Amino acid sequence: MKGPCVESTKNEDRKEEAMVTERPAEVLEAGNYWTTDSDSDLETEGTHGLGELIRDTLYLESCQAHSVVPVSCFLRQASASELNLRHRGLGPQGAQALVSTLTSNPYIKRLDLRDNGLFGTGAEALADVLSKNSSISDVDLSENKLGVAGFQAICRALALNPAVQKMQLAGNDLEEQAAQHLADLLMVHTGLKSLDLSYNQLNDLAGETLGPALAENTGLTELNLSWNHLRGPGAVVLARSLEANIFLKILDISYNGFGDPGASAVGEALKANNVLEELNMSNNRISRVGALRLGLGLQVNQTLKILIVSRNPIRSEGCFGLLKSVRNNTSSALELLDFSDIQVNREFEELASSVKVILPGLCIKTGAFKNKEWLPAFKPSPPASVPK
Repeated sequence: MKGPCVESTKNEDRKEEAMVTERPAEVLEAGNYWTTDSDSDLETEGTHGLGELIRDTLYLESCQAHSVVPVSCFLRQASASELNLRHRGLGPQGAQALVSTLTSNPYIKRLDLRDNGLFGTGAEALADVLSKNSSISDVDLSENKLGVAGFQAICRALALNPAVQKMQLAGNDLEEQAAQHLADLLMVHTGLKSLDLSYNQLNDLAGETLGPALAENTGLTELNLSWNHLRGPGAVVLARSLEANIFLKILDISYNGFGDPGASAVGEALKANNVLEELNMSNNRISRVGALRLGLGLQVNQTLKILIVSRNPIRSEGCFGLLKSVRNNTSSALELLDFSDIQVNREFEELASSVKVILPGLCIKTGAFKNKEWLPAFKPSPPASVPK
């Protein structure tokens, strides 16, 4: 079933083309409509409608030149502050058809092109838009298989445009080769505040490359690296970058392979870091030993508000150790300690009760309660009588 934003029908195309050809003089007369520096011109009654006509004309001509079907959803949204074209199947050619119109569009603030099969060619075309349009501040290019070349083009474009503050690049199969381009971007772009690189294939070598850049970055406040392959030495290097970073407030490194060495490095970083507020380390192969080392940071950290360590094999003993570290820190700012899907015992429950007296605002999430002493003994049922 098609949604409200669908590709234009042939009849709609004919109507728009007829409207364009009826007023060619007006189109020529307003040829520089979007390149004017006067804000008042954009607000003049009548001129706004003429500008939309020019925009639509440029887009329809570009679609014809690239042999793609125009997207009516774009024609209806192009003057809006948010352009949502996700799941439209644009492809590289469709992205190229948008370039001439998007480059000079002064209205758009958020551009959503998630899941459009852009690949490297489409990404390179859109890079031209991102390098020139200073009104765009929020971009979603997730699930587009950008490739290294496409990702490199996007990074170079962002380096030229400090206006972009939020970038989503999840699910683009980015590997260690892309890490260097990202590291170069993080070293120069101070305007980028939020970056989503989840569901990619960044590995331990990528972590070693990104770590030093993250330590020096002076812009990012939110970073999502969940569902990657960060592990081993790379995870340790990345974790240590938190010691020097003084801007990052939200970090999601869940569903990686940090393990005990990575957890230990995070614990050491938390001793020095006084900015981070939210940390998600769920499903990272952290054992009881790693949890205890992570707790060393919680004993002194005064800014962390949310810590998620769910779905790790830390067992009840690891949960107990982390909670004990929080109890020993009279300046702890923790509001949520998430042990979801981890079974705890009676000893942990007793500690949790005492901690809530000291920190009444702390929410503690756990899995099912488990205590062998409270479990009923197993008694086999008597065999059913067999009727004679």
